[in-house]
Amino acid sequence: MILIGATARNSGKTALAVSLIEKYKKQMPIIGIKVTTIDENNRSCIHGGEGCGACSSLKGDFEISEEKGQNPNKDTAMLLAGGAEKVYWLKTINTHIDEGIEALIAQIPKDALIICESNTLRKFVNPAVFIMVRNTADSKIKKTAAEVIDQADIVFDNYFDGNFEELINEIEKRLSSDLTVRRPTK
Repeated sequence: MILIGATARNSGKTALAVSLIEKYKKQMPIIGIKVTTIDENNRSCIHGGEGCGACSSLKGDFEISEEKGQNPNKDTAMLLAGGAEKVYWLKTINTHIDEGIEALIAQIPKDALIICESNTLRKFVNPAVFIMVRNTADSKIKKTAAEVIDQADIVFDNYFDGNFEELINEIEKRLSSDLTVRRPTK
């Protein structure tokens, strides 16, 4: 698993994920995952306001949905359009993220490279590489990022020039030379 977190919204996680998918899609199956963690005590939008209804519509402890590409502006649709074989969205109550990710990983082929967007998931899995994207246009740091930034293998300052080449080279160095993908461990 390559896990991508970010210090703020609109930091470039999805653009980086798409670049990684494009790099590795010819070498192995790629599965994209986006994780949305919802506060157990407040099922309203995690970003404030009315939001899109995704958080308030969660019925159980977690929900896994597969992206079908119907709304091309969604992050998950961009991962699919970038070449991931499948893309999943895990919406989960923060106290049930471990159960949600276990259920999701059980559906993924063992030979697949997982490219996942989440800060909070780092508390529950040990990915091959964890990248924290620091948003240079927004100096605030989300609580979820502050809780795990010290666990990042790479902290990348995104200046929004679309150039991820050096970062991808660094990620590749950290992955094993034969790209044997480890299952995330707890």
